[in-house]
Amino acid sequence: MRSDEVKTGYKRAPNRSLLRSLGVTDREMELPFIGIANAFNTIVPGHIHLRQLAEKVREGITAAGGVPFEFGVIGICDGIAMGHEGMRYSLPSRENIADSIELMAQAHRFDGLVCIGTCDKIVPGMLMAAARTDIPSIVLTGGPMLSGFQEGKELSLIEIFEGVGKVAAGTMSETALCELERCAMPGCGSCQGLYTANTMACMTEAMGMSLPGCAAIPAVDAAKLRIARETGEAILPLVRKGITPRQIITKKSLCNAIRVDMALGGSTNTVLHLMALAMEADIPLTLDDFSTLAGEIPHICYMQPSGPHSMQTLHRAGGIPAVLKRLESYLDNCPTVSGKKILQILKAAQIRNDDVIRTVDNPINPEGGLKILAGTLAPDGAVVKSAGVPKDMWKHTGPARVFDGEDKAMKAILARKIREGDVVIIRYEGPRGGPGMAEMLSPTSALMGLGYRQVVLITDGRFSGGTRGPCIGHVAPEAAIGGPIAFVREGDPIEVDLFERKIDLMVPKKEMDLRKKSWKPPVRQLTGVLARYARTVEQANLGAIQR
Repeated sequence: MRSDEVKTGYKRAPNRSLLRSLGVTDREMELPFIGIANAFNTIVPGHIHLRQLAEKVREGITAAGGVPFEFGVIGICDGIAMGHEGMRYSLPSRENIADSIELMAQAHRFDGLVCIGTCDKIVPGMLMAAARTDIPSIVLTGGPMLSGFQEGKELSLIEIFEGVGKVAAGTMSETALCELERCAMPGCGSCQGLYTANTMACMTEAMGMSLPGCAAIPAVDAAKLRIARETGEAILPLVRKGITPRQIITKKSLCNAIRVDMALGGSTNTVLHLMALAMEADIPLTLDDFSTLAGEIPHICYMQPSGPHSMQTLHRAGGIPAVLKRLESYLDNCPTVSGKKILQILKAAQIRNDDVIRTVDNPINPEGGLKILAGTLAPDGAVVKSAGVPKDMWKHTGPARVFDGEDKAMKAILARKIREGDVVIIRYEGPRGGPGMAEMLSPTSALMGLGYRQVVLITDGRFSGGTRGPCIGHVAPEAAIGGPIAFVREGDPIEVDLFERKIDLMVPKKEMDLRKKSWKPPVRQLTGVLARYARTVEQANLGAIQR
């Protein structure tokens, strides 16, 4: 056992003395030491209940013959950080989480890890740490929040963001918006729809790193307590058999996760996070893999925010095991942390609602819910949630409305200075230029709330999983390093074609060359975390991972 390095032999008497001060007994000295990375805090709704889940994990570890040691991990709520300077710190926190877990696991020579988290950057960071340390690991995701409710309608956080646009448009009063905000978020858990947090929970289960059914079980359901206990128990067989994350996280298992992503129509952020995870695990995953799988897998679940179904509805319909069952003919039979292979899991699954989890012969769309675009505006790629784009906007040409930063764009949108048919460009919000690749949920929701239906938004930043409509992010290369998006001028024609997966700036090369000669990137004064991040972060097509 790795933990023998800190507890075996006379030379380790000082180490053992410190362990004894924690209450570790002679019998426990002979058992596997299991680290519990817990992202509990009291500022993130998706994490406020994780202390209770950790208690059940500890019970499971102890019952199965291990010794649990719990430590804390940070977590940022993207919804609270949204729309202001705080959002720049969200994506960099993913690297901090991975680093902190690596530091704790390696310094204390844990034999195994249980990672407990829920929200947007926390789960990806935990997966990255698992792949990086490659010691037996399992992830417990905390589960989605129950739906809000008002006047016979289920609510989620997106109704609030879009309500801001409605107030600006004069179609909703501030009093009505205040009433709505009191109803939308009824308690603990990740935001209700298939936003980034829940999409990453689904990806974690689909790739085999959490127990079957874990992703969709609501945070307040007793089944979440039971699966927490089972997760604690399940880490010990992995330790005893020497089954490590890189035996679970493979090219095939990541492709399974992407297939489930396409079937669900998940967040564009999954491209960023799965690419980063692949790089940590030394797996040759590219944007071309996403494009290929998107063309093969039908979109069969119409999830919020694009569709009507919440995560609770998906859970009642059978959860991710039921989605796997629908996709059986497409999937590789990969191992999972449960000890079962994918085909064993899906064979035992039940599909309880054909309207929620459709057959592959009756999809919402014949192709997957995400598309990778490329062209003269984004030579290294861009990402769009095609599941959330009306078909009449899959092909569009319009004049560029150019904004250097989200704040300027937001002011123009709320002032109704955008016209139907425009292509809004928000640049210098990429991994380095932002820095931190801020999410653009505020402007995209404002456009929806104001009633715009024929406006395309393009950015080198990224979007919340709650974004819907013709919104294209992750444009690479970004403006800050001289990508073509830096040279777009007001009124330039932009052509977007989701059918052909193209995104083009319709400006002659000669003119572009002239613009490049006079270009100087804006200088942002940075300190601390953001300064270090901007110096070391890769582009979005490489997962915005730090090197």
